[in-house]
Amino acid sequence: MNRTSMREQAFRLIYSLEIQKQEPIENQIELFIENNNIENEDAKEYISDAVLGIDENKEDIEERIKKNLKADWKIERISKVDLAILKLAIYEIKYKELPYKVAINEAVELAKKYGEDTSKNFINGVLASIVKE
Repeated sequence: MNRTSMREQAFRLIYSLEIQKQEPIENQIELFIENNNIENEDAKEYISDAVLGIDENKEDIEERIKKNLKADWKIERISKVDLAILKLAIYEIKYKELPYKVAINEAVELAKKYGEDTSKNFINGVLASIVKE
């Protein structure tokens, strides 16, 4: 399983957690890995790290999103798909030190696949603004 596939799986779990908000998060990760037949150890580790890391740094990540929205936007207005993509990309840029060009490109690709027509531009704009900070 390549990094893009792992990232997509992590996004899918982050998105489902945005919708259902069930605890404990470790159980949700285990269930997701089991239900999606993910056997690759690197993938399991990547997904767990991303989901737990986002959860651990939730306040900081959400604050970064809020600070970089246009004046008339609120974080509650962002679709759950876009929010999940943003959280994953910000986590990778700020906490995993993934090159921002890679993280933004991957986020835009996820937005094209799962988001609305305007998602890719929205995500690209927010992430570009965060990188400039």
